[in-house]
Amino acid sequence: MKVLDFGSLNIDRTYSVDHMVSEGETISCRKFESFIGGKGLNQAIALKRAGANVKLAGCVGDNDGNILINYLGENELDHLITKVKGDSGHAIIQIDSLGQNSIIVEGGANKKIEEEYIDQVLKGFNKGDYILLQNEINNVDYIVDKSYQMGLKIFFNPSPINEDIYKVDLNKINCIILNEHEGKCLSEKDGKLEILEYFKKIYPEMEVVLTLGGKGGYYCHKETLIKYDACKTKVVDTTGAGDTFCGYYIACQSEGRTIKESLNIASLAASLACAKNGASNSIPFMKEIEELNFKGEK
Repeated sequence: MKVLDFGSLNIDRTYSVDHMVSEGETISCRKFESFIGGKGLNQAIALKRAGANVKLAGCVGDNDGNILINYLGENELDHLITKVKGDSGHAIIQIDSLGQNSIIVEGGANKKIEEEYIDQVLKGFNKGDYILLQNEINNVDYIVDKSYQMGLKIFFNPSPINEDIYKVDLNKINCIILNEHEGKCLSEKDGKLEILEYFKKIYPEMEVVLTLGGKGGYYCHKETLIKYDACKTKVVDTTGAGDTFCGYYIACQSEGRTIKESLNIASLAASLACAKNGASNSIPFMKEIEELNFKGEK
């Protein structure tokens, strides 16, 4: 089973602060660090470290893209990355004293993906293969349409929520993985179960994984409803935890594990990512989970 992660690559500029800056406020940061990130890259690293047969596709800028391409090489991640004129995407991340984050993303090269390049990438995949998409790149609607025509199984992490989301035909999505904020925005419902009921009613064939951070989350598909728990950890930095969960869940599914196993293993992987600073560099390897004798069967 091949997995194509078609997504973003960013250079993350991370600022550790006592609290999130408020409107009209100027604050000093306690520490500045630069990391490699982007939801596409993070999720591809998670897929790779979880054992999936994954390739990453996307665009980087010719001004600074070698930093990102070299990082992929260091992590032995197969890719189909192409360079475009200008700068790569970047993110400005605030991390408060509790490890919570607030993120601003500048698309850069991630917003310069052309249809011709998409067609070329998809030629290497076949019916039944998996494709993972986020919303940090342009032309997501085109990628979804082409992937649907080809018979790929489409996983969608609709982050960030913006007007481009509404161009995507969600009826073509096999599985959506989203957090509570994203669920509220797309469903216009407040409660967790109300969000799930909305997707069940409007998109009856779609699998839904609703993540709730430290409260665990839910899987819903037709009459099946599974709740999973979060694993307790000392939170240092939540950046990349959601991407870790997403990559691990899809990797476990591609290996044929049960839904319950996949959810529990992904939850543990996300908790381990929270215990370290940074995004992609904080993502654990499957061997770390195996060393804990954790099989995700509960």
